Amino acid sequence: MPGNNSWYMYVLHCHDKSYYCGITTNIKRRVEEHNWDKKRASKYAWSRRPVTMIYYETYATRSAASIAECTFKKLSKSQKLDYMLKSVNINFETGSASTRAKK
Repeated sequence: MPGNNSWYMYVLHCHDKSYYCGITTNIKRRVEEHNWDKKRASKYAWSRRPVTMIYYETYATRSAASIAECTFKKLSKSQKLDYMLKSVNINFETGSASTRAKK
């Protein structure tokens, strides 16, 4: 994941097969909070543990990440899945995957 000044819009896959979307500056810490820290976890994700991060996008500012989050949350579940699948670049030779960085 890129530099320290980045903001991320992330999507979690919850135990009940729903998606949770949020923003953060540290994805690893935030996913751990959703799974293990009741005081810092969102009520939605906490009640649907365990959660797994399945997608993220990188943004230069909090504002840009918040706009992306709001836009994503307005999509239907099938539209969210289509959006994530279209945004992931998969290298079939190496087996690695990455998302496009946003500005």
